[in-house]
Order: sequence, then C-alpha cells, then structure tokens
Amino acid sequence: MEHKPTFTDYLSIIYKWKKFLFINLLLVTIAATVISFLIAETFKSTSRIMLAPRNSLGNIGGVLNNNSAISLGAKLMGIGGETNEDLILGLLNSRTLTEKVVNKFNLYDYYDVDDRNYDKLTKKMADDFIFEPNEFGMIEVSVINKNPELGAKIANYFVSLVDSMNIQLGIKNARENRLFVEKRYKKNVKDLRRAEDSMYVFQKKYGIFAVPEQLEVAVKAAAELEAQLTQREILMHVLKETKGKTSPQYLDLLSEVKVLRKKINELKYSDKLSSASNVLFPFKKMPDMVVEYFRLFREVKIQTKIMEYTLPMYEQAKVEEQKSIPTLQIVDKAVPAQLKYRPKKAFIILGAFFITAFISIYLIFFFERIQQIEEAKNSFEKKLKSIVDKIIGLYKLHLQA
Repeated sequence: MEHKPTFTDYLSIIYKWKKFLFINLLLVTIAATVISFLIAETFKSTSRIMLAPRNSLGNIGGVLNNNSAISLGAKLMGIGGETNEDLILGLLNSRTLTEKVVNKFNLYDYYDVDDRNYDKLTKKMADDFIFEPNEFGMIEVSVINKNPELGAKIANYFVSLVDSMNIQLGIKNARENRLFVEKRYKKNVKDLRRAEDSMYVFQKKYGIFAVPEQLEVAVKAAAELEAQLTQREILMHVLKETKGKTSPQYLDLLSEVKVLRKKINELKYSDKLSSASNVLFPFKKMPDMVVEYFRLFREVKIQTKIMEYTLPMYEQAKVEEQKSIPTLQIVDKAVPAQLKYRPKKAFIILGAFFITAFISIYLIFFFERIQQIEEAKNSFEKKLKSIVDKIIGLYKLHLQA
C-alpha cells in the first residue's frame, strides 16, 4: 500500500535541505538589500487644481441666461462655454505642453537620452508624470523626480502652462465664434435696413401707415356714406311726392345724393381718390395693398426678431474674445516633498525574501523527488544484481556437481 505523505514529512524534507534554503534566503536578501540602497531615491511633488467657475458678465450675460433660445445658440457655438476636466487632462498630456517642460528643465540630460529622441524620452518619463482626477473633483498634477525642489518646480510649471494654453485656446475659439456671429449680425443689419426701406417706400407711395386701423376707418367711412345716401334718398323721395321735382329742397337733396354716390363709387371702384387722404384709400386696391403691406411688415418683424438674438450674441462674443482670466484655481501649490516616494526598500527586501523562499521550497521538493527516484533506481539495481549473482552461483554449483 502506497504511503501518503503527511505535513510532518514535508517539514522533515525542508529540515533536511535547511542549509540550501538558508543559504539561498541569505544571499538573495543581502543582494536585495544592497540593490534597494543602490537605487536612487525619488520624491513625488503634487499640485492640486480645480476648474474656475465661469459667471455671467454684466447685462449681456444676463440676457444670455434669461433667454433660453439665445442661451442655447451661445452654447452650441461655444460662447461662454465652460472648461471641462477632460480637456485639462488632454492638454496636460499633449506633446506641445510636454515639449515646453522638457526644454525648460533639460529633461533629455536628466533621463540620459543623448540622441534627443522624444519617443524614447516619453517612455522613460511616462511613470514620472501623473495627471489624474481625485475623489474630491480636483485634478492632481504630480511629478516624480530625484530632486524634490526640481519636481515641485516642474509640477507648478505644468499648471501654469495648462492654464495659459487653455486661455489661448479659449480666446482663439472666441475669436472664431465672434467672426461667425459678426458675419451673421452684419447680414441681419443689411436685411433689416432693406426691409425698413421697402416699408418706407410702400408707405410713402400709398400713404399707408397702419393697415388694420386705416382699413377699419375706411370701412366705417364707407358705411357712414352709405347710411347718409340712404337717408337722403328717402328724404328726396318724400319731397318728390310732396313738393315735386322742381322744388328747391328736392334739388338740393338731389345734388347731395349725386355727391354721395360719386364718393361711394370712388371708394369702391376707383384706382385713386380724387382728393388726397392719409387715412382713406380705395377698396379696389385694398387686397393688393394689404397683402403687400403685411409681407413687408412681416419681413421687418422677422429681421427685428433676429436682431434681438444676434446683437446680444455678438456683444457676448466680443466680450469673450477679450477675456484672459485664469481658467484654473490652484488649491495646493506643489512644494518639495520631504519623504521619498521610491524605492520602497522594505517592499523590495520582503518581496525578494518571500519569492526566494517559495522558489527554494519548490526546488527542494523537486530535488528531493529526483533523489528519491535515484535511490529507488539504485536499490532496484542492487536487488537485481543480487538475484543475478545468486542465479550465477547456483549455476556454477550445478556445473561442479
């Protein structure tokens, strides 16, 4: 029956190989300790920044905020837009900004890149520049360097550069927005002036200033004339029957009726009134005049409404272009670190110790197994040789007999 090894058996094997295990652990621990002290110490300096709040400016900002349609248009074109966290992180990791830092602090020499190969440099310094948001909504700009004072300077320079670059990008974007809005605003000014001029020509030509009101007056006047005509015709009929056609009263009424009929026919069917009027106008031209008037009036109202949108946006775009206020607020300025960041000596030594122990124990059981196989093989060969010797001895005895 095969013997199943116990925990005691394992311990006995380890104890058997204790010298091998001890020497390995001792040598590796000493080597790890020496290496950990030979690795240059580095320090981590961190600056914490947050996005500056963007408040509306004066009355123009109030107009943009209070008018939802204007505010939507401004946001779509980036007028008064806010800087976001991803943009700041993107700028911090941009080549343009990094090259400025590299050249200012001569990092090619610091990282021993003799051929000034930027790609090689970025690989070497990738772990030394850390830009990440923290749990409090801030952005941490960390630099790891052998010199704590230099690391703090680099971190602070990163912050000043990203703020300056973000301001310049904002101004450039604002300039493009201003040019676009300015072009649309100037077109609106021309369109409004053209609409107003057309309305002026129409009003001067026809004497029309307020179609609904003048139309109402004209209709009332026509109704009044019709009523007067009816009244005079009734009186004229009565006088005809009572006093005859030759009576002075009848003839006076007849003259009035003719004048009233002429005036009514002029209003209804003539192209032009015989006497100039700033209020009345002939009914025959009324449909065309009304349609033309309302078309011109509508165009003026449309262009005026557009002006209510474009003018505040244009003024806001001009203000945005002139702004150069900081877009970031420095919460914690980077200062020289007082405690080293790397290397973690205890971690290196303990890690080497436990890894060596694990590998050594594995090797001990591996070697022990090989040794057991060799011993079993030697034992089998001895037994086989003994059996063969016995057979040969018996065979010799048989031959002597």
